[in-house]
Amino acid sequence: MTDSTHEENHKKRMQRKKEIIDKSIARADEDRGVLLVHIGSGKGKSSSGFGMVARALGHDMKVGVIQFIKGSGSTGEEKFFRQFPQVSYHVMGEGFTWETQDMQRDKKVAETAWEMAAIMLNDESIDFILLDELNIALKSKLLDIEKILPDLKNRPPMQHVVVTGRGEISQLIEIADTVTEMKLHKHAYKAGVRAQKGVEY
Repeated sequence: MTDSTHEENHKKRMQRKKEIIDKSIARADEDRGVLLVHIGSGKGKSSSGFGMVARALGHDMKVGVIQFIKGSGSTGEEKFFRQFPQVSYHVMGEGFTWETQDMQRDKKVAETAWEMAAIMLNDESIDFILLDELNIALKSKLLDIEKILPDLKNRPPMQHVVVTGRGEISQLIEIADTVTEMKLHKHAYKAGVRAQKGVEY
């Protein structure tokens, strides 16, 4: 095949692809807030959520962040995003549940965190909310999924919400608009590498 034939075939493929994509874009004509859920054992769920926080700030959106489990130490994302006046940042956890080892205390902390989340979910001035590690709180039975679903469903029409955490909660996935699963192939920790600043926290 000559270079010119290859280029012509490529052009035809791209023209067909453009037609398909243009039709798909034209069909997606609804504007509303979306619920995204990041699950799975792989690294990157919270990192993706915070990347979207940065994107929202780039569009001058007002942002709310609630961290349900993490709380025993400061993170790079907390240090960075607290600098922005349009970010309401709340670290509501007391660390991982295997560290606290107190189920009733963990439940009270999670319930207090959800009270804050419910306030945000009822505030139409907040454009984007990250509920970091909520899936873990639900999987660990620190929160009742049936009690939080109404707050998620009845939020302001244009409010976007991202939920992260490795737990897979079927009721949450059912009402989500976008669900992404992060799969683990390799992790430096399993090879004996400590959690690294700027990468894990």
